[in-house]
Amino acid sequence: MTKRKTPIRFTGQHFTIDKNLISDTIKFANLQDSDIVLDIGAGKGFLTVHLLKHTNNLIAIEKDSDLALYLKQKFRQCPDLTIFNIDFLKFKLPSTPFKVVSNIPYSITSEILKVLMFDNVENFNGGSIVMQLAPAKKLVSDSFYNAYVVFYRTFFSLKLKYEINPSSFMPPPTVQSALLCIEPYTDNIINFDKAKYLRFIQFFLKSPDSTFRKELKAIFRKSQIKSICIRHSLDLEIPLNKVNPSIWKICYNEMIKMVPEKFHP
Repeated sequence: MTKRKTPIRFTGQHFTIDKNLISDTIKFANLQDSDIVLDIGAGKGFLTVHLLKHTNNLIAIEKDSDLALYLKQKFRQCPDLTIFNIDFLKFKLPSTPFKVVSNIPYSITSEILKVLMFDNVENFNGGSIVMQLAPAKKLVSDSFYNAYVVFYRTFFSLKLKYEINPSSFMPPPTVQSALLCIEPYTDNIINFDKAKYLRFIQFFLKSPDSTFRKELKAIFRKSQIKSICIRHSLDLEIPLNKVNPSIWKICYNEMIKMVPEKFHP
């Protein structure tokens, strides 16, 4: 690599050089040889080279043309690896289940998460992601203000394994980092209208500090709320920002069964 191609801080390029972090990132993903695995922002292949020991179908995605060429030369003898020189946000993801094990570009964190856990919720099979600490904490928080986070937590178990020292990267980032592990729940989402479910969550989170009971009245009749509460043992007095994502899905499914479509958000 020439000096000109040293990772640039504002692009979010920080290469993972800590062998223990690399080992943990792979271990927590619970990879099988047959898994399709994506390495987003593969950089110089510090993680890629180790992933090749755990899967027979690895896809490395690198936007930087020089880095992609470097990867193709470095791994030219590796038939289990396919390298794409493309912006991840323009990449067509597999139409079959896949995992992601990656030190993602911090500058497009929210966009990557949306692509994986919303746009491709049907096929994203979890994995391990090295990411900025601040958004990782929001993902695992018990207070919910973002509808996408509620959506993600409905279908995935998200665990912040630990914070990462900046010295684990080259160059060291100016922000704190974390290792996030993602595991899908077993819920079947085939024929589930994810866009409508997201609108349902967004409708309620417009007033995140209001009580669950008060806001349910905007869609459900009093008798319906009582029935839902009894059958699912719901606490209706908690603020909306404290409602567990699994409860949101229960209420959404009850809306589909009980409430005429013209009254849906």
